[in-house]
Amino acid sequence: MIEYLPGKYAHRPVNAEGYMFIHCLFVGFKNEFKGKGYASALIDACIQDAKNQQMSGVAVVTRKGSFMADNAIFMKKGFEVVDKAKPDFELLVQKINLQAENPGFKPEMNGNLRYYQDGLTIIRSPQCPYTEKNVQAIIETATRKFNLKTKLIDLNDAESAQNNPCAFGTFAIIFKGEIISHHPISNTRFENIMNNKKIRITFPIEPTD
Repeated sequence: MIEYLPGKYAHRPVNAEGYMFIHCLFVGFKNEFKGKGYASALIDACIQDAKNQQMSGVAVVTRKGSFMADNAIFMKKGFEVVDKAKPDFELLVQKINLQAENPGFKPEMNGNLRYYQDGLTIIRSPQCPYTEKNVQAIIETATRKFNLKTKLIDLNDAESAQNNPCAFGTFAIIFKGEIISHHPISNTRFENIMNNKKIRITFPIEPTD
């Protein structure tokens, strides 16, 4: 499975107008799907579509780990790294128009964290189905175990996702101005992160008669 669209509508904080932008590349968890050339064929189809639409090239954000493709398959196809974002995101491109300006991460991305200095914030987008999973459990844990009221922000369009302070674009958990998760996580993982931060829990004292 491959998901791509014009870069103008990318749900990542990138400037990629004029490029075809790959959101997701997935060929299954089972070993029987691996080594068959499926991923390569899907990328080729995307590149051909970009050529047919006379676009400048194809761009994609990669990182090692969960929920995002590694850069290896794209490097084998001739993509090049043109930009990076913390902690380990890379923006790759294969150009069709060699004279076109490179795409890049939005320069204001890190600065947008200033809007999330207070408490706990979860940012999610319906563009990725995995962003819904575990969110309610995390909110309940934040309230019950850490006495935190969570601000939940749904990104309902590409413009909102492109203003995300996290390069993942469609998800982030932010605590007091720090991104503590750059991708969807389990409730257990969230609890471990907060425990490692040694959050001091202060519950209001109930009045006595």
